[in-house]
Amino acid sequence: MSRPEVTGPEATRPETSGDTWARLTVLSDPVRRRLYDYVAAHEGPTRREEAATAAGISRTLAAYHLDRLTEAGLLTTSYARTSGRTGPGAGRPAKHYERADEEVAVTVPPRSYDILARLLAEAIAADDSDGTGSALGAALTAAAEAEGRSAAATDQDLITVLMTRGYEPDIDDGGNITLRNCPFHRLARQHTDLVCNLNHALLRGCLIGCDEDPGRADLAPRPGHCCVVIRPPAA
Repeated sequence: MSRPEVTGPEATRPETSGDTWARLTVLSDPVRRRLYDYVAAHEGPTRREEAATAAGISRTLAAYHLDRLTEAGLLTTSYARTSGRTGPGAGRPAKHYERADEEVAVTVPPRSYDILARLLAEAIAADDSDGTGSALGAALTAAAEAEGRSAAATDQDLITVLMTRGYEPDIDDGGNITLRNCPFHRLARQHTDLVCNLNHALLRGCLIGCDEDPGRADLAPRPGHCCVVIRPPAA
């Protein structure tokens, strides 16, 4: 059953920690968690038949759990014909699932780090209002690179460092490391240039900490991915 529509003053009420807990508890079921992880790891929408096979359950049971995840706002749905055919005889469009773009987090007790991050980003943007750069921005870029070096200081390999930082790395056929998740997604939507440049500096620092060439980190934004692509080592 879908959530009731909220109108009037409550329509803009921020989600409470209780609401968030209720949404996240749907992942407590191990089968549901396997389905979510499978869909989240996919590039693009996933058919429920594929998810059912991956989880080792029936299509009907998979549909039930996937719809519960959708109701909780953790997945989104779309419809498409897998054959590409249209018109009479093409069959009904199949239901597809994809990880929702909206992030869900809870802290106990409640904390508002995102507000502090937004205020700092706005202050930095105001300090560089003429677009010529600022000492504050330069210091922050240096701090981001230092943070990246620190993240890789425990003798971990690059892929492990990226995974622990939430980037969800994936190596394509050309040897590029693409990053399927931006850990700073919400802030990046409001302050794209600032956050992407800091993220670039942080990932350069990760490469330095792993004894890799920092020049492999390339700013190459595209929808649904982190703004940085890590290129293969030079021949």
